[in-house]
Amino acid sequence: MLTSLYIKNYALIDELNVQFNNGLTIITGETGAGKSILLGGLSLVLGKRADLSQVKKSDEKCVIEAIFDIANYNLKALFKSLDLDYDTQTIIRREILPSGKSRAFINDTPATLDHLSMLSSHLIDIHSQHQTLQLTQDDYQFMVIDVLADNTLDLDVYKNQLQGYKSLQNALEKLKQSKAEMIKEYDYNLFLTKELNEIDLESLNLEDLEAQYEQLNNVEVIGEKLGNTKAILNTEDLGAIDQINNAKQELFKISEFGKAYESLSERIVSVGIELDDILAELDQLEDNLITDPQELERVNGKLQIINNLFQKHSVSNLQELIKIKDHLESKISNTENLDNAIAKKEKDIEQLHEALNKICKKIHNKRVSFIPILTTKLETILADLGMPNAKFKIELEPIEQFTAKGKDRLQFLFTANKGTNFNALKKAASGGELSRIMLAIKSILAEYIQLPSIMFDEIDTGVSGEISNKMGEIMKHMSAKMQVFSITHLPQIAAKGDSHYKVYKTDVKDATLTQLKKLDEEERIVEIAQMLGGIDITESALAHAKQLLN
Repeated sequence: MLTSLYIKNYALIDELNVQFNNGLTIITGETGAGKSILLGGLSLVLGKRADLSQVKKSDEKCVIEAIFDIANYNLKALFKSLDLDYDTQTIIRREILPSGKSRAFINDTPATLDHLSMLSSHLIDIHSQHQTLQLTQDDYQFMVIDVLADNTLDLDVYKNQLQGYKSLQNALEKLKQSKAEMIKEYDYNLFLTKELNEIDLESLNLEDLEAQYEQLNNVEVIGEKLGNTKAILNTEDLGAIDQINNAKQELFKISEFGKAYESLSERIVSVGIELDDILAELDQLEDNLITDPQELERVNGKLQIINNLFQKHSVSNLQELIKIKDHLESKISNTENLDNAIAKKEKDIEQLHEALNKICKKIHNKRVSFIPILTTKLETILADLGMPNAKFKIELEPIEQFTAKGKDRLQFLFTANKGTNFNALKKAASGGELSRIMLAIKSILAEYIQLPSIMFDEIDTGVSGEISNKMGEIMKHMSAKMQVFSITHLPQIAAKGDSHYKVYKTDVKDATLTQLKKLDEEERIVEIAQMLGGIDITESALAHAKQLLN
């Protein structure tokens, strides 16, 4: 509830500090006395944008401060989300500097206008003719139905599931787009991978293959050179082996004459053994040497394929070619695995779709069950407010697509008179009728949820007599559970208040100032008498005023 309002240097207000209580608070005053100024100042702490022209003295700071008791509003989570210090006595202050800059504070912590708007929507509801238009909007109509049908928790679950559902749909669409792009390359990548796998790169030794090619390609030269080498080593009397054997015999004869000769003798023996081994290997190589044109063609073709692959993929060795093959296989695997990922996403979406349908059905059924109750309550209250023929037809039509409100289309149809067709509320109801309908809805909502403080700004415009008395009774009834303000011109409503404030103008020196005063019992009698009969108060007006107050 709003417990205190301080305004300094704003419009016609020099300085004003007023305390408020719970219950029904009445604010009266002549037209032009400054009630709108009071609302304008309050609107600034609720997040309205500041205007330097509203500052009374342009060389001084304008300050508006409101104190709210929020102990029963369960707003700790909201304060935490806004990174604000929570206090059951919350102070909201707005300052307009001479420079035109504006500052806002919540419990002495700097705050943005968005912060003010988000918080103030939980603190006070200023109801005016403009706000009455909300009644004709889908969001507000759904809010009314869902609050009364106790759908709040189910809607929170639904909205979270719907967000997940849309995220899955977006992810699925991205997977399908990725698949479409990858499919374009899939066949080509598959061809390249098959081409590389045919070479069996992992088991291939390029050096051995090149050596095999050189041997097959030069078999005649190799055979000739092997034969020549054998002849050099093994020709009788002139061959290297015979010559070494002769040298071996000569050195053996002097090996006993010293270590040096013995060592030379041993070395020449080793050379002889090595030459024998070389000759044996030459014989083996010569025996194994064959001419095979087909094998030469096969090896040459394989080398040509490898070299072509080197050029094709711009690499210079087998290791780089293997890396390319692995990369291509990974892309192919990813493309093939996309089908599994897509199938899983589709299954998840299907399951969540079923869950959404289930909770939407629950929400729909609760709405359907409460619509007759709401219709009856509205028509009963409106009959008391001078609209005995007012009838509502609240239509709830299932739709196929998921929306923020579920799978329903809602429409409030209305007729105020007998013999007239139902029509959309915004077309069928006048401004005055909409105000009374809004009052009826607010009074019904107050029975089900803890509403913020509400300020009715001349909601009684265009009514009088017994209807205004009923309006006052409704506001009085609402004020048993919440703080209610009523800015009114009607004495029947003013008399219902627990507290009564008067807005008036005074001339101080060369300036006109707006003041706000809390009236005592005698002052209330005079104020209501003036509302009944004008400035010249008669005894009958005073008696009527006392009767209303009693």
